[in-house]
Amino acid sequence: MSKDFARTDRVSDFLKKELSQIIQRELRDPRVGMVSITDVEVTRDLSFAKVFVTFLGLEGEEATKEALAVLNGAASYLRTLLSKTHRMRTTPKISFHYDKSVHSGAYLSNLIDRAVKNDRRDEE
Repeated sequence: MSKDFARTDRVSDFLKKELSQIIQRELRDPRVGMVSITDVEVTRDLSFAKVFVTFLGLEGEEATKEALAVLNGAASYLRTLLSKTHRMRTTPKISFHYDKSVHSGAYLSNLIDRAVKNDRRDEE
């Protein structure tokens, strides 16, 4: 059974690499901006893939929702381009999801920095 998981991991890594290149080269929508693919989760039967993304340079929830809608609208086009780069029997259906972990990490880092700064100030 470990072979199945190894295959999903390989497909996940392949999709992450290829999709990032395809989005960079082929997607020309200015609403998207710079996209960073943080993770790809593939189902065991390789029919669906959840692609987790973050957007660099976009501020606000509205801009993020719009960019995510653009990516999900272009998912079938991206899937078509992706199908030309591999020899698998089927290409997984792609759905894009916003990855909040990067934003949460920056927020927590900022909180820690402020706490350390306050501790140093209190010690003096």
